[in-house]
Amino acid sequence: MLKTKFILILLFFSSFLLAQSARVKGVILDEANKPVKDVNVSFQDWSTQSNENGFYQLTIPSGVKSNLKFSHLSLKSAVIALELKPNEDYEFNIILKSSAEQLGEVVIVNNNKKRVEGIITISPKAIRLIPGANPGVENILKSLPGVNANNELSTQYAVRGGNYDENLVYVNEIEVYRPFLIRSGQQEGLSFTNTDLVQNVEFSSGGFQAKFGDKLSSVLDITYRKPTKFGATLDASFLGGGVSMDNVSKNQKWSAVTGVRYRDNSLLVKSQETETNFRPRFADAQTYVTFTPNTKWQFGFLGNISENRYDYKPLTRQTNFGTLTDPIALLVYYEGQEKDKYTTVFGALKSTYKINEDSNLKLITSMYHTVEQEYFDILGQYRLGEVNSNLGDENFGEVEYSRGIGSQLTHARNDLDALIFNAEVKGNHKKNDNQLDWGFKYTRESIRDRLREWEVIDSAGFSLNNPRLELPVNDQPYNPYTGPLVPYNNVRAINYTNINRFSGYAQWNRRSKWGEHDIFTNIGVRAHQWKVEGDNLNGKSQITVSPRAQFAIKPNWKNDMLFRISGGWYHQPPFYRELRDSLGMVRPNVKAQQSVHIVLGNDYSFKMWDRPFKLVSEVYYKKLTDVNPYTLDNVRIRYRAENNAEAYAQGIDMRLNGEFVPGTESWLSFGYLKTEENIDGRGDIARPTDQRLKFGVLFQDYVPNIPAMKIYLNLVYNTGLPGGSPSYADPYDYQQRLRDYRRADVGFSYVLTDRARAKEKDNWLRHFRDLAIGLEIFNMFNNQNAITNTWVRDVYSKRQYGVPNYLTSRVFSVKLSAKL
Repeated sequence: MLKTKFILILLFFSSFLLAQSARVKGVILDEANKPVKDVNVSFQDWSTQSNENGFYQLTIPSGVKSNLKFSHLSLKSAVIALELKPNEDYEFNIILKSSAEQLGEVVIVNNNKKRVEGIITISPKAIRLIPGANPGVENILKSLPGVNANNELSTQYAVRGGNYDENLVYVNEIEVYRPFLIRSGQQEGLSFTNTDLVQNVEFSSGGFQAKFGDKLSSVLDITYRKPTKFGATLDASFLGGGVSMDNVSKNQKWSAVTGVRYRDNSLLVKSQETETNFRPRFADAQTYVTFTPNTKWQFGFLGNISENRYDYKPLTRQTNFGTLTDPIALLVYYEGQEKDKYTTVFGALKSTYKINEDSNLKLITSMYHTVEQEYFDILGQYRLGEVNSNLGDENFGEVEYSRGIGSQLTHARNDLDALIFNAEVKGNHKKNDNQLDWGFKYTRESIRDRLREWEVIDSAGFSLNNPRLELPVNDQPYNPYTGPLVPYNNVRAINYTNINRFSGYAQWNRRSKWGEHDIFTNIGVRAHQWKVEGDNLNGKSQITVSPRAQFAIKPNWKNDMLFRISGGWYHQPPFYRELRDSLGMVRPNVKAQQSVHIVLGNDYSFKMWDRPFKLVSEVYYKKLTDVNPYTLDNVRIRYRAENNAEAYAQGIDMRLNGEFVPGTESWLSFGYLKTEENIDGRGDIARPTDQRLKFGVLFQDYVPNIPAMKIYLNLVYNTGLPGGSPSYADPYDYQQRLRDYRRADVGFSYVLTDRARAKEKDNWLRHFRDLAIGLEIFNMFNNQNAITNTWVRDVYSKRQYGVPNYLTSRVFSVKLSAKL
């Protein structure tokens, strides 16, 4: 270890002492002041290309006078004479002029790549500014069509009828994971993604390419930035804060972006209907370090340490529900507490070798370790009764007549220790208008899990037995009960599970012409082999093959339109949580769920009010087989671990985005979805994520006479989800829905200074690149949204009441943001 550190230190300092080179860097823009990607920048035999943000950096020999050339397919070339001193850093920004007259009326450039693939690109600035109870990338995703989430405390989301386990998340091409034991949004804490470190965010809600992994629903691909100079940011609010820092060595070979965050959700959760002593605390530290020794090699390290603590001591709860003519209330008095803890450590190494201008290789290794505990003993004693609805009565709103009296004691001692290792090699090769991408990956998952969980329900003095067990009928007080007393729910299991996986992909991309029209083609295939082993487990080896394809055409029309079709066979080999049934036992031979997925899309770019707009429309259909049915309680998913269902999902998504206000991006989104499943051939019923209608608005504005005053609005409306069913009940008997989800978060921000005005300041503000203070209002209209039901039994009618569990009410917070 000491030897390795000595070598790294020696390499670091030798780059300062022996530097005989210089660096030129900058940003390339077009005439509209938009960054230009894939501009070829060359100096004699040295060359590079600009990235998504138009940034380029090139190491060149010092003391040599020659030409620095900028060339691009659709823009005019530019040349400057350059001679730099040893170790000199020279910044040169340039605007390339259009050369559209040389290529015809419609010009297709590489910036259309994401458009062709049906990928949505989200501005990192919008991610940081748009308000939300749980801000970040996922907060923005929830306003997109096809993405549904009915829980502002959760960072999880469902896409086009899938569940929370069906989404891929990558950071710098490295797959990241979520905790296992999370059962409610209150416990989740921070998203893995630190928005202060983000450079680029791309999202695909279906029909994605073979290079992405084996999931059924979506891909979120995030890139952390590689800084070019020192910088720092600070964010603070009543809910917590974060600090991030950009660092670069003098020779530009080393760079690091680092962030530390802390969050306390007490302000949000104390606005709920349950009175508690409650302090959920979440913290993490994250860094991405890059080392570029020369033009051929680049090394990166992604590290993350996080700890979530959830201490919960409920006291009382009153929930009013029912109708105007028959108002009902649930009163609960609690004893006991819950103490949960989730600690995760994640580290990944990524190396990139540039063979030549047209080929490169990448090696990625990662290790994820999580230690989780879920401990609670909570006794709830409840009264279910009729509410006094007489407005003039002094007891208005109080329970006057009890329909049900009972108690519930829940206990858990759940521990999980998971270690996941990945090693992957991948490459891409270009030749003319063709590109070949390939990759091979090995994954080992080692999970140690102890599950100890039981529940005792007493209704009006009579203990309720487990409905799954064949026990004598308990019809007290009419007849004495002579059978055994058992918990209503009792889950006990110890699982030591190992899963070895091998996966790979190959895909071919081609850009061509059909007459005067531009054609884009992608054809690929994935393969995945896995086997589940462990104590008393010896699963069979299973293999899936997933062919996928995309085709797009951009007609040579006056209107800027693009049509695409994509889809294929998608498989999701089971992860550990999908192998564990409702009794906690691992079933090693659960098959991969599979989906035939087809997406038809249209992308129309146009100008309105002399400003750019885009309308994207997609129609999709998914036919699913070997489905593993599950129940959804808050964000906790419990699978049957049986491939005993079929399902389908169909719908349409639309999004109109553009500059509704000059200089700012906003959008309107609409989605229609219908998804049903057929379990054991009994007929179609709504799946737990059957969100029929969705409307989303993300809007940015400023006060015309006070441009420093900014306004941000995040508005979501979702129709209600199926409300679930009591434990062990038949889902075919419980198909009622929750209320519609309506949520409006608004933020007001006053910019004290920004980059454009910082140099004009002659006071303390000149030290800041950006400084703003603002007010955030969460759930502005104070809507009562429900995430799930608590099921309470009426002893007289034997009826089960679904009592809504409401989410957060209106909350105010102050926020401060600063950049150095």
